[in-house]
Amino acid sequence: MFKAVIFDLNGVFIKSRKLSERFEEKFGVKQEEFLPALNAIMPKVRMPDAGDAFSYWKPYFDKWGLDLSKEAFFDFWFSGEKEAPEMISLARELKDRGVKLFILSNNVIERTKFYNNNFPFLKELFEKVYYSWQTGFTKSNAGAYQKLLEENNLKPEECVFFDDSPGNVAVANGLGIKSYLFESAEKTREILNPPKN
Repeated sequence: MFKAVIFDLNGVFIKSRKLSERFEEKFGVKQEEFLPALNAIMPKVRMPDAGDAFSYWKPYFDKWGLDLSKEAFFDFWFSGEKEAPEMISLARELKDRGVKLFILSNNVIERTKFYNNNFPFLKELFEKVYYSWQTGFTKSNAGAYQKLLEENNLKPEECVFFDDSPGNVAVANGLGIKSYLFESAEKTREILNPPKN
């Protein structure tokens, strides 16, 4: 029987359309131009001591001829993010059953501040939220999971993990954490509440 469930955050509890799609719609920057910038910037700004994330984006905005302030950019980015009520409901049920809940998220400091101010369920339902910019580990690194296990006195076999990235699921499975690719709240519920024989 599992003692703890570890969840990814974005794509699981917080949903949004792809930033690249929204950016093309709003500012006319093609996804094939935007995505290489995103892929170059995000690994850096998700780590400790990255500094101001906007400073990484500014040269690209200048190149694309966009007069975007820091506030306008982050407002646009974060305003597209909404909580997933079915997952919050499931998490509440698990917590009521005495299951410990954790979030493991590759994320940036500016987004974390927005989440803390706008998504109270994170503090209400989870023992702790582990952000890569605080821990120094993204989920492609075994250290992200080991830190969580050690700090909470958990063994891998006592945990279940859900993430929307096959690579992260593979890393966690390799450590002995029973891990699943997140599909939906309904599928997650089925996995965590198997039918009784």
